[in-house]
Amino acid sequence: MGKWTPSGWRAKPARHIPDDYPDPAALAAVEERLRAAAPLVFAGEARQLKQDLAEAAAGRAFLLQGGDCAESFKEFSANGVRDTFRVLLQMAVVLTFAGGRPVIKLGRIAGQFAKPRSSATEVRDGVKLPSYRGDNINAMGFTEKERVPDPDRLLRAYSQSAATLNLLRAFAMGGYAHLSNVHQWTLGFVNRSKAGTRYRDIAGKITEALEFMEACGVTPESAPQLAGTSFYTSHEALLLGYEEAMTRVDSTTGDWYDTSAHFVWIGDRTRQLDGAHVEFCRGIKNPIGIKCGPSMEADELIRLIDILNPDDEAGKITLINRYGADNVGQHLPALVRKVQNEGRNVLWSCDPMHGNTQKTANGFKTRPVSRVLQEVSTFMEILRAEGAWPGGVHFEMTGQDVTECLGGAQEITENDLSSRYHTHCDPRLNGEQALELAFLIAEQLKSHRDGANEAAPSASAS
Repeated sequence: MGKWTPSGWRAKPARHIPDDYPDPAALAAVEERLRAAAPLVFAGEARQLKQDLAEAAAGRAFLLQGGDCAESFKEFSANGVRDTFRVLLQMAVVLTFAGGRPVIKLGRIAGQFAKPRSSATEVRDGVKLPSYRGDNINAMGFTEKERVPDPDRLLRAYSQSAATLNLLRAFAMGGYAHLSNVHQWTLGFVNRSKAGTRYRDIAGKITEALEFMEACGVTPESAPQLAGTSFYTSHEALLLGYEEAMTRVDSTTGDWYDTSAHFVWIGDRTRQLDGAHVEFCRGIKNPIGIKCGPSMEADELIRLIDILNPDDEAGKITLINRYGADNVGQHLPALVRKVQNEGRNVLWSCDPMHGNTQKTANGFKTRPVSRVLQEVSTFMEILRAEGAWPGGVHFEMTGQDVTECLGGAQEITENDLSSRYHTHCDPRLNGEQALELAFLIAEQLKSHRDGANEAAPSASAS
C-alpha cells in the first residue's frame, strides 16, 4: 500500500466530501487552525477502547453504540447531552445484567455532524439548491446563502465537541453515573410504561442484585467502579480535511491517532477499496468501524479488513451491519461465514436503523420500532448459527421525548409524528423507545447466555 501520511488521502478519489467551498484558501486556513487546536481525545483512551472492543469480539463484553443521527448547533444544550448519556447508561445497566458481561458505552456524539446524502442537490417548488450536509458544512435553511459550505462551521463543530466532551467526562466520573441512580431512572421507565409488566422481572432482579452486593459490603464507596463509568465517543470519518487536521503523533508510541474521537467509522457509501476514506483510516491506530450494507460482497469485505487491519489486531475492526429487517437474512450469513473461515478478528455489531427507514403517507421519514427489533433478533440468530458472537448494537437515538419512530410502548402512530419531529436528518428512537429495546434485547442476550451454558460440556468427576 505504500508509506502512509495523514494527507495521503488527498491523492485518492473522495466521495461525499463537498468540493464547492467558495474560498479554498479560507478552508485551508481553518484546517491549519485545527491542526494547532488541542486534541479532543487522547491516544491512551483510544487504546483502552480497543482493548475493550477486543473483549467484546471474544464474547466477553457487549458494545452499545448510540446517539444522534446528526448533531446540530441549534439543539445543543447541557441537558440534551445529559439526557442522551443517561439513556445510554440505563440501557447499559439492563444489558449488563441480562448478558452477564460488561457493556462498552460508545456515543455517536461530540463530532457526529456531517452526513453523506443520496443526492448533491435538493429541489423544492422548482428551486434547486445544494443538499444540506450537516451543520459543520452548511445550514438547513432552504436558501442559496445558507446552503453554501462555510469552513468556519468546522471551528464551531470543534468547539461544540470540546464542550460536549467536558460534560460527558463530568457526568461519567462526577457521581451522575452512580449505579443506584441509573437503576432508579430505569425503574421510573418501568412504572410509566404501558408494557412495564414484561420489564419488571429484570428490573426486580437488578434491585435484588444491588441489595445483595450492598449487604456483602460492595458499595460505590468500596468499589469506585460502581460510582463512575468509562464513556467513549465516535462519529463517521467523513470530512477528511477535519480528520487530518485532528490527527497527531502519540508521544508514547510514535503512532498516528485521530484525536477527534476515540472511534471512527467508514460509511457504506465511502468504503471504496481505492478511495480516500479507506486510505485515511488505514493509517490511524484508532479502532475503526465499517458499515456493511446489501452491496457488500464477502471477498470485498476481506480485502477491506486486510487493508485496515493488516496485523489482524484484536479490537481494531467493528463490522456494523445495516441491511433492514427484510434483507439481513439474505446478506449477513455469507459475510459471517467468510470472515469466520478466513479467521479474521472482528467484532460484529448490528445497526437496525438505516435499512428500516420508510416514508409515511404524510411525508415523514420514520422507522418502526418493531422492524428495528426484528433486525436485531435476526442478526443475533444468524451470528449464533454461524458460531460467532453477536457483540453489539448501533442505534440512532436521543434522550429527548421526540416522536420520530413508530410504535413502541408509547404506541406512536403516523398522526403523532408531527407533534415532536425534531431531527436534522434521519428519525431517532426517543429515550423510552431506546430503553424499551434494551429490555427486549436483554431477553435475547439472556437466552443466548443460557443456551451457551447449556451447550457447555460439564466437568467430569475426578
